[in-house]
Amino acid sequence: MVAYQTHKEVPLDEFIDLYRRSTLGERRPVHNRAVMAAMLEHADVLITAWHGAQLIGLARTLTDFQYVAYLADLAVDAAWQRQGIGRELVRRTRAALAPTCFITLLAAPKANDYYRHLGFTAQPRAWTLGPEIVA
Repeated sequence: MVAYQTHKEVPLDEFIDLYRRSTLGERRPVHNRAVMAAMLEHADVLITAWHGAQLIGLARTLTDFQYVAYLADLAVDAAWQRQGIGRELVRRTRAALAPTCFITLLAAPKANDYYRHLGFTAQPRAWTLGPEIVA
């Protein structure tokens, strides 16, 4: 059974471990605890999925709550994928935002087709400016 939480305290080590178990750690600075701690601390919306005491999924969002929300991370433990957890995390994120709010994201290469399945529309004009210092 999976339990979903909003605003639950997440220990940094569990947060980092989930990124590694979800493969999102391949694209996040899991070796830099200060950056990971800031990512966790400054999320505007953090929805988590738990199996007992084990963190198995999360949706981490930065937002103004009315117009736009950036779904920065959707991570589900690889052992728990394909069970609807990601879909439910996105649904709960949507519920935390005003109906006027867009959700936007940058898809990981392996997850690119997944978001269409959830109702997202691909946009060809996304741009990024990388960090000055690689974390």
